[in-house]
Amino acid sequence: MSSRRSFLRNAALGVAAATVSPVVSSAGYAVKAGPAKFPVGMAGYTFAKFDLDKAIAMMKRVGIQFISVKDIHLPLNSGPEKIKEVLDKFAAAEIKVYAVGVIYMKSEKAVDEAFEYAKRVGVPLIVGVPNPELLDYTEKKVKEYNIRIAIHNHGPEDKLYPGPKNVYDLIRNRDARMGICLDIGHAMRAGEEPGKAIREYKDRIFDLHIKDVTEASNKGKATEIGRGVINFAGLVKAMQKAKFAGVASIEFEKDMNDPLPGIAESAGFFRGVIASVE
Repeated sequence: MSSRRSFLRNAALGVAAATVSPVVSSAGYAVKAGPAKFPVGMAGYTFAKFDLDKAIAMMKRVGIQFISVKDIHLPLNSGPEKIKEVLDKFAAAEIKVYAVGVIYMKSEKAVDEAFEYAKRVGVPLIVGVPNPELLDYTEKKVKEYNIRIAIHNHGPEDKLYPGPKNVYDLIRNRDARMGICLDIGHAMRAGEEPGKAIREYKDRIFDLHIKDVTEASNKGKATEIGRGVINFAGLVKAMQKAKFAGVASIEFEKDMNDPLPGIAESAGFFRGVIASVE
């Protein structure tokens, strides 16, 4: 528990330091100065049970500036007015929409819709799940739109992409703009240690969904970051070694009716680990 207290103390110091002028991260994102070496964001699914204004309010409470927006808050069929309304709300709160997703694609039409949506929103990255038989078509769209796709792994119950290796094996010889959204909790539950996955697939890790789980099996449940079995110091060291240049987005799936306390604890712990790892 002493190490946990140390991480949380460092995180608190980091929040205090975050009031100074902006700097640019290795990912090219403007982030406030402080101990964080990587931009910390949010996966929009965290706020599945809340409207946009409440989601933004929670992000402001914990000082998180980046989001992969889910279609819950910005529907796939949104026109220019709706997109502007949503993006303006995020901008007013100093939150950057860096990606869209997770978007599921079970047909060529769904792939078309996902890329058109990302183009209208103006983001360079889709976090998505195209069915494996659609990867040739998805690759064609990646080249056409020059928009990257990060394929999300969903754990041992997922018949398509249980772990990051399942994704990597299918994209390793494809266009370099096809990569992985490494969900570290689901990877752990599928038998892949997240730090090792980052080291092995580093050139294709475009996005991270950060969470913790109670055990490394299909019985593992979501829990606050730092209370589960994932080695976060090892994860951050792997991110540093791989020169990870994306956003590490917290996806909090416990207590989704009242997620703010868990988000705050998770963000504090994760920031503390980032600040503590040399």
